[in-house]
Amino acid sequence: MRLPALPLALALSLVMTQTAVAPLHAADPLWKESQGAPPPADIQRLNDFMHDLSERLKPPLVQVRVRRVAEPKAEGQEQQPSVPNPPDERRSSGSGFLIREDGYLVTNAHVVGDAERIQVRLSDGRRFDAKLVGLDERVDLALLKIEATGLPVAQLGDSNRTRVGEFVLALGHPFGLEQTVSFGIVSRKGAPIQVASPGFEFIQTDAAVNPGNSGGPLVNMAGEVVGVNSMAAVNGSIGFAIPVNLVKALLPQLAEKGKVEWGWLGVTIAEVGDEDAAKFGLKEPKGVLIRQVVVGQPADQGGIKANDVVVSVDGAAIESPRDLQRIISSTPVGKIVKISLMREGKETEVAVTVGAYQAAPTRAPRRVVPPSSRPPAPQPPR
Repeated sequence: MRLPALPLALALSLVMTQTAVAPLHAADPLWKESQGAPPPADIQRLNDFMHDLSERLKPPLVQVRVRRVAEPKAEGQEQQPSVPNPPDERRSSGSGFLIREDGYLVTNAHVVGDAERIQVRLSDGRRFDAKLVGLDERVDLALLKIEATGLPVAQLGDSNRTRVGEFVLALGHPFGLEQTVSFGIVSRKGAPIQVASPGFEFIQTDAAVNPGNSGGPLVNMAGEVVGVNSMAAVNGSIGFAIPVNLVKALLPQLAEKGKVEWGWLGVTIAEVGDEDAAKFGLKEPKGVLIRQVVVGQPADQGGIKANDVVVSVDGAAIESPRDLQRIISSTPVGKIVKISLMREGKETEVAVTVGAYQAAPTRAPRRVVPPSSRPPAPQPPR
């Protein structure tokens, strides 16, 4: 005999309900507990090493908190109803690290630029007001000072010895989170995304560099600082760090003068293309083409003309615009340099007194940039 459909459904529902609400005995766990199986010995040694290294690097790491005066509202701009009394200040934070026991520390220029007040929070929780000793926006470097003694300091290494593929750690305070460590490798050494940096190689890494990491150290596996984290792609997948050798070269000027005096010629430059080498009397496409010469600037005063090709400076061969940028920018202001040129197929030499770089009046670009960006050509030797 066939049972009615409705009573059969009710019977199945009762069976399922009774099964679902069956009492759980206290002895029946909701999960299976691990028996504490250790990882392979090699992995355990690596884990211990990375943990010990991270803990050793944290004491010199600091958080930099900044207060800025808010930009005034445009005329006619209405106040937001959700903010009855909008604050007249803006707050932000970044990272930094101590380099001397009496309170000198390094961070990025964009972290502390235009700050009304700078506060530094140490790893032990103490807070100090900081003084801005010096700042350079071209490389994005700043030197701060707090009144304290006996502080833990980071050890600065040699960034020239850093190789692509080596492991590195990026330390900082991203998104306001305290003392984070991210792991990666050196992905590349070369020109940074920002055009303003005068021809120096920056360190590219895939270690996470997020907002708030700016100014923190990039550290090798020996525990040495090899760079200062400065900027990242929008998605955080590509980070750039200022090489520590460049930092060490600039710190004395920041401490003494409060700024860096970059050399300047006053020209617009470009690469020599393959098709242009013969036209300029070159055997191969090397050197730097002078596109324009600014009237009254050092290059103009020294006799450099448009369409000249610079092949050497004080005997140092020039193969690309970055070579010329780096050599001229790092030459002391007022020094006379001998520049070898190819002009209308003939080699000639001029003496130029290097001038002081003058920043454009426009505001420096943001340090977070799209990964597809590239420095446009032509580029001036800053």
